[in-house]
Parts: sequence; C-alpha cells; structure tokens
Amino acid sequence: MGIDQLYEAWSAIPAGDLTFWQDAYVKFYNAWFYQDRWMTYFKGLGTTIQVTVIALILGVVLGLLVATVCTAHDQQRRGHRNPLLGLANLICRIYVTVIRGTPMMVQLMIMGYVVFASSREKTMVAALALGINSGAYVAEIIRGGLMNLDPGQMEAGRSLGLGYVDTMRFIVIPQAFKAILPALGNEFIVLLKDTSLISVVAGKEIVYFAQAIITKTYEPMYPYLITAAMYLVLVLIFSWLQGKLERRLRQSDRR
Repeated sequence: MGIDQLYEAWSAIPAGDLTFWQDAYVKFYNAWFYQDRWMTYFKGLGTTIQVTVIALILGVVLGLLVATVCTAHDQQRRGHRNPLLGLANLICRIYVTVIRGTPMMVQLMIMGYVVFASSREKTMVAALALGINSGAYVAEIIRGGLMNLDPGQMEAGRSLGLGYVDTMRFIVIPQAFKAILPALGNEFIVLLKDTSLISVVAGKEIVYFAQAIITKTYEPMYPYLITAAMYLVLVLIFSWLQGKLERRLRQSDRR
C-alpha cells in the first residue's frame, strides 16, 4: 500500500481510534505531502537563502568598513589625530553600540513598520535590517583580529613603501582573516537562524509558509518540526563548508 493509500485509509478513521504512529503519519502527511505542501517549504527555503546571502554581503562590507575606520583611529600616533577620522570613528562607535544594544526583532519592526512602512518588499527590507545588524558584530570581530595582530606587520608593509590601505589589504587583513574565521563563521550561523524572525514583518521565508500551513491543518507541531529540520540542515552544511575552509587555510600555512 502506497503512502497516499495509507493516508486515505487512516484519515477516514476517527482521530480517537488511531494509534500513535497512525496519528503521527496522518499529521505529517497533512503537513508535508498533502497538496504538494513540501513545495511551499522549499519556496520559503529559497527566500531564506536569498536573504542570508544579501545580509551576509552587506554585513561583511559594513563590518570591514567600520573595523577599518576604528582600527585606523586607534592606531594614530599621539599629537597626529585626524579630526575627520575622529568623527567617522564616533559615528561607527555609535552604530555598533546602538545595534548591539537593541534586540534584533525590535530593529526589524522599526525597519519594517517605521522606516520602510510604505514598502511592499518586506523581505528585502528584512534583509537590509539583518545586514545592518550583522555588520555591527562583524565589525567588532574584525577589529579584534586587527588589533591583536603584531604591529610589526603594519610597520613592515609601510617600510616597503605601501600605503595604509594597501598594507591593510595585502598584509594585515589576510592574516587577521585566518584568526577570526571561527568567530565569523559563528556569526554567520547566527545570521542564518535570525532569518526566521523576518516573518514578524511579513517576510516570506520558511516560518512564514509554515504558519500558513498551520492555519490550514490546525496542527502546529509538524510544520514547525519540518522548519527546524530545514534550518538544522542549512547550519550543518554551512558548518561543513566553514570547517573545510579552515582546514585548507591551515594546509596553506604549513606550505
């Protein structure tokens, strides 16, 4: 007997007369197979990956910019302070403090219902909010890596005739990247899981579609379990890729 025939046979039995496994099968079938509902989850999965990639790129760009400004300001010599760099550093510090000091959900609501209240592209608004949030954490991770690097690396680059930007680009940042990769990987995993919050501003990712299925089945357990399993698989894949990159970098160091 096929899965469809089993569902039809068991769904005709009153709920109170079903065994535990029969009841679980009927509910899971309703949440996944019935009317090809599995396609709905994968539609949300595509949006989740899209939002994660956009937020990831934005977070890295913002984080690198903020970390570079703050590091450049902190490494200035006494008596040679640049006032424009000081202003930029103040703005960056305020940004990091505000973003890290307020909840992600509140930031999403402000972006979705206040700043971009008239926008219909709520998913892209949510991606922007996630990217801005991630940028503050990435900035502190990168800044910590840059500040902990041997100052002699910067001096060596400058002695070779490289400017500050080129020294950071070709010498300092590549070395710092290896040290901060585990922390960056953890931040990106948190970012991936935070995409589950965008449904609060009508972002159409996995949780949004799972809730839509719940309104039809009146059974929340299996849609949420399926959602959790999909996020778990994404995190495992990302962790595997991160581990592979770390091993490759370690091998390049030995050479």
